[in-house]
Amino acid sequence: MKIIGYLIFAGFYYIFRFFCPMKPKKVFCIMTHDNSKDGNVAVVADYLKQYDKEYSFQYIRKEDRRLVKKPGIWKGKLSFFIAKPYHLATSAYVLMDNTFLPMAYIRFSKKVRVVQLWHGTGTIKRFGQDVNTGQLKELERRANSRITHLIVNSEQSKEEYSGSFGIPKERVFVYGLPRTDLFFDEQVKQERRNAFFKQYPELAGKKLVLYAPTLRDYAPTSRDPAPMLRGRELKQPKLALDTEKMQRELGGDYVLMLRLHPFVMEMYQKDGQYKGALQENVISMSGYPDINTLLLVTDYLITDYSSVIFEYCLLRKPMLFYAYDLEEFSDHGRGFYHPYRKFVPGPVAGTTEEIIRLLKKDAFDLEIINSFINNNYQYLDGKSTERLYLHIFKA
Repeated sequence: MKIIGYLIFAGFYYIFRFFCPMKPKKVFCIMTHDNSKDGNVAVVADYLKQYDKEYSFQYIRKEDRRLVKKPGIWKGKLSFFIAKPYHLATSAYVLMDNTFLPMAYIRFSKKVRVVQLWHGTGTIKRFGQDVNTGQLKELERRANSRITHLIVNSEQSKEEYSGSFGIPKERVFVYGLPRTDLFFDEQVKQERRNAFFKQYPELAGKKLVLYAPTLRDYAPTSRDPAPMLRGRELKQPKLALDTEKMQRELGGDYVLMLRLHPFVMEMYQKDGQYKGALQENVISMSGYPDINTLLLVTDYLITDYSSVIFEYCLLRKPMLFYAYDLEEFSDHGRGFYHPYRKFVPGPVAGTTEEIIRLLKKDAFDLEIINSFINNNYQYLDGKSTERLYLHIFKA
């Protein structure tokens, strides 16, 4: 059924492309992964609105896809299958934060610039063409072949992203990713911190520990390299970190903020297991709209295989890696582009007890983070959006 939807979308696209002229200052934004104001696409759109007001914008967002899937909502379906193809067909620029599979059946004019910004700033896990199989892999390959510009942070990333998107390295450009510009603006950072502590005054003066695990999208006994959201975590959500033990051992000076993957959070809520704060000094930030602000106020980040480390490293604050299922994830999950323990910029722990011990000791080697930054960033000037604008929109 999905293929039929893609074909309908593409069919209307070609009708509008044939009959309607392209508008040279029109930008079509595909934001099906990150709707936040700090997402790569949103940052570029805001920059254009500020510095070149002749541009107009149209969007496909997460909620547009949800409306299509819901039975009986004809307004949403008509918008998605008629209005959206019209706007795509008449746009000179396409900005994306995700793969958009209807593009597998679309061919753009050579004048159109299709800019893939993706939703992360780097990757630990293998993804895309490096893990997918069958029809999904072929659809992604065809959709990705329309990309004219794939934007990355460093020369090191070019090889990985070229392979994962299945496009030539000549189409991968090291301009830096727009969402990182925030981390070089001291005034904006302080404003964000002030706004956060105004909203949560009880957290001021506390040691804030953010736990932001990635999604386990694999089945524990699967030999399939691309299980794609069939994993146990979606069916049986379970918080691997012992938050009660952390609360007991660390005391009231520490507050643990949970930032769970949206899919996992949804399953917790469906099961009735999760209502917000689990206990004293453990608070849910899964619904907080702005992860960058959470990173700014966080004193210690606990994660595992998440790309959040590529932003957090710019703050040069301690990171701990709770890789309790490292072997299993490596063997049955997506796997990694680099040897995990050598790649991550912080100590790796396998138990809650180890995490507690590391936090109490508080002796982190921040020089490792500096090396990580140097390996994964070509530019540290906060001008990634400006570079993209000059090379793509003004060239």
